[in-house]
Amino acid sequence: MSYISGARSVPDEQVRIASTKMDGIGPQKAMKFRYRLGISGNIKMNELTKYQIDQIEQMLSQDHVVHWELKRGERADIERLISISRYLGIRHQDGSPLRGQRTHTNARTFRKLIRK
Repeated sequence: MSYISGARSVPDEQVRIASTKMDGIGPQKAMKFRYRLGISGNIKMNELTKYQIDQIEQMLSQDHVVHWELKRGERADIERLISISRYLGIRHQDGSPLRGQRTHTNARTFRKLIRK
């Protein structure tokens, strides 16, 4: 099992599928970096050479925000909303639904928190 940019990749999956499971990489970005490196999408992850894996890591670190950097940015955005007391920040703090969802009959985890 190998790690690419901090994300675990399953050795028996094809490169085109395994690369989309990294946070911040969708099908389009995965296809672009495979074509740039000349890697076929049908090759399995365990068939990649060490050199190819290093090339993938290098390209991702240069061009894209992935995995822990992306999560750190998301967390910083939420902390900023909380610190300036925005409505979304307060809802994040309470664990309430954020985008106008109904809470009277749905949002069970939120209602469990209220009962305690």
